[in-house]
Amino acid sequence: MPASVPSSQVRPPLQPQDQIRRLVWKMAIATFLLMAIGSATRVMNAGLACPDWPLCYGTLIPRQQMNLQVFLEWFHRLDAALIGLLAIALVALSVWHRRVLPRWTPWAALFALSLIVFQGALGGLTVTELLRFDIVTAHLGTALLFFTTLLLMGMALLPYQGTGNVGKLPWVSLTAAILVYLQSLSGALVGSRWAVHQCLAGSQLCGVMNTHLFGMVPASLMTLAVVVLAWRTPALHPALRRLAYVAGGFLLLQVALGFATFHFHLQVEPLTIAHQAIGAALLGTLVCFTALGMRDRQFTKTIASAPPSPIPTPQSPLAT
Repeated sequence: MPASVPSSQVRPPLQPQDQIRRLVWKMAIATFLLMAIGSATRVMNAGLACPDWPLCYGTLIPRQQMNLQVFLEWFHRLDAALIGLLAIALVALSVWHRRVLPRWTPWAALFALSLIVFQGALGGLTVTELLRFDIVTAHLGTALLFFTTLLLMGMALLPYQGTGNVGKLPWVSLTAAILVYLQSLSGALVGSRWAVHQCLAGSQLCGVMNTHLFGMVPASLMTLAVVVLAWRTPALHPALRRLAYVAGGFLLLQVALGFATFHFHLQVEPLTIAHQAIGAALLGTLVCFTALGMRDRQFTKTIASAPPSPIPTPQSPLAT
């Protein structure tokens, strides 16, 4: 007979909130990879490697036409389809367990699903409209919005006990996240219009390129403000402090990659791909900081609004 497993080693079944949170984090990781693959697809000029949509050369797996460019575009679509299926599962689980989940969970899951449906439509239009720059920019913008939605859900479902010392830091990080998001859209516009190449070669679209370069300043300053304020805030929650330092590291790396890609005129594909990926990672870190910081502020308000505890006296039953 097999040996019995000690009761101390038997893992309790996952609670619905834990299941939803794990699914959300898996989707967030898959979305981050999807954006990195999408960046590689654009940089490698593989956006139209599959001339039709949603199939590729009329088949699910184009074995005969498969090369690096076709593989990038095909795998990009495959990852997107997987995330779409996971989004449907997220909605189903959220609705099924709605009685034991926060009330906002099913609505957030529905919002995420609507974003992925809209994202799929934009993905089809990027092919049928031959990589029109405004559609390509909207495609990335929607992907980042979907990514941040998943991160907000994951952080809101995470067990967390605030310290009440966060102050106005969440508003600073929220401002930084918005600026980084807008900077990401500006970068997508620069890439989709090949503004760097056209400006350096023929002084065209220099306004688009310069807008992106100057936009780096406010986004960087607000991110640095988050790092400095987190460093100077006493008794800040360790998770918030770590997130602030990670954001500072991503910022330094992103600036270095930006200068490198500009110096090499976007001719080194891995640098360009890494530049966009680190930008998404920076945005995600700021969003996570904001979500936890807002929960910390809510904890402060809850403590402040709680009625004072009665002080035991010798005549009170609480003193016995």
